[in-house]
Amino acid sequence: MKLSLVIPVYNEQENLPELMERIYAAVVPLGSDWDVTYVDDGSRDNSAQVLRNLREADPQHVRVVLLKRNYGQTAAISAGIDHSDGDTVILLDSDLQNDPADIPLLLSELDKGFDVVSGWRKNRQDNKLTRTLPSKLANSLISSVSGVHLHDYGCTLKAYRRDILESVKLYGEMHRFIPIYAHAAGGRISEVVVHHHPRKHGKANYGLERTFKVLLDLFVVKFLMSYQQKPIYLFGGVGMGLMTLSGVLLIFLAIRRIVAGISVLGSPWFQIGVMSFILGFQSMLMGLIAELLMRTYYESQDKPTYTVREVLEGPTAAAQA
Repeated sequence: MKLSLVIPVYNEQENLPELMERIYAAVVPLGSDWDVTYVDDGSRDNSAQVLRNLREADPQHVRVVLLKRNYGQTAAISAGIDHSDGDTVILLDSDLQNDPADIPLLLSELDKGFDVVSGWRKNRQDNKLTRTLPSKLANSLISSVSGVHLHDYGCTLKAYRRDILESVKLYGEMHRFIPIYAHAAGGRISEVVVHHHPRKHGKANYGLERTFKVLLDLFVVKFLMSYQQKPIYLFGGVGMGLMTLSGVLLIFLAIRRIVAGISVLGSPWFQIGVMSFILGFQSMLMGLIAELLMRTYYESQDKPTYTVREVLEGPTAAAQA
């Protein structure tokens, strides 16, 4: 089983040599086939040249992918996964805050039969107001919405089996939601406490604004996980609710007109009722269109709507004996 490390890099020239030394110290004793794929995400410092030097020093184990411009961490991670070939993939940051010494711990947990092992920075060494507190709130919300309860979705240090990653396409800030995709596909998820160190060189590339991007991506993830194969349930449910509301309002106005003689057309509730009916009907039509798109997506590419973990068939060894 080959181990591949995937490391996105952005303006980390001072951290890279020490990171490589820590990787050697953590991985070489394992005695496994391994490599590391660095993805330079359009760095504006000397990171690209440092990576070239690391590649020249150890071409057997080091692979470098240089992106044309800065695409963001998720795109860099996706590029690293695409260019790596290990059966097991471990993601970690290049800023030395993730500790490569935790790699054997993740692999040991993965060997227990899990498909994803997520790191938990229990003692996080970041600014509490701008990073730690918003992260905790976001993690609680993500766990509640997704049903996958992890303490630290934002920790890049995670271990994955390759087959889990092959079915996931990453956009926006979606890399932190891979455990949710894996869970939806029947994957088994675990979490272990890992070390987290203060930043030694450079400065953090992300701040409080990233939390809002993550929350917006969470809406997308929730929709894909719950309604990707049945969008009519969402659009149709909203449409039926609005049309029911419209019906109740119009019946109320009609009864009030008969009993009290109050004009229907002069009431603002009449406009609200009509608009609710129109919006509800449009939502139903959008649901039907989404259903057609969903079926086209699966059928045109011959994609199954299920995933298989294992098939047992034919005579067993005990029966043959």
